[in-house]
Amino acid sequence: MTDSRVLQILGRGLVMAGPDVDTDRIIPARFLKTVTFDGLERGVFADDRQALRDAGRQHPFDRPEYSGASVLIVSKNFGCGSSREHAPQALSRWGIRAIVGESFAEIFFTNALMLGLPCVSLSESGIRDLMARVESAPASEVVVDVEHACVSLGPQVWPSFVPPHAKDALTSGHWDGAGLLLERYDEVEATASRLPY
Repeated sequence: MTDSRVLQILGRGLVMAGPDVDTDRIIPARFLKTVTFDGLERGVFADDRQALRDAGRQHPFDRPEYSGASVLIVSKNFGCGSSREHAPQALSRWGIRAIVGESFAEIFFTNALMLGLPCVSLSESGIRDLMARVESAPASEVVVDVEHACVSLGPQVWPSFVPPHAKDALTSGHWDGAGLLLERYDEVEATASRLPY
């Protein structure tokens, strides 16, 4: 059995400032015509990235200093818009292992939780400070400590918040519904054998 607990995520940060980033921007609709989630990472922010390329600028997901980053740092109301579960799937498949933001849209938050992708909230001033520090030192490691409710970069530590139900699911490993079923599959089979259909 694998340990699916999410206690702490360590990785370089990727700053994407700006409020109300919706799921249509995270993964445009044309990338949703798939049977599986495989390859969704290729569509992450595709339209935003192309628009900036056309303007001679770089999207954070294209900036070389953020290559390989695994902690996405965002503003408020991240993941608003449609309920598409493809948005956190695409981010996860791109390599994002935690998202730190001021706030998250509820459905996006829940869809991310079902993947074991923690969405951790900081205060507005904490997010501003973390963004500034990552931008000035993008090679620095960000620590997202779900278990102890904090985010740190070097000596600087910010208190964080994850709703109690989500924190419990992540730190206990109970976010992984399929894993829980497989772990106790003998009980599933026993129940199935008693069903009249």
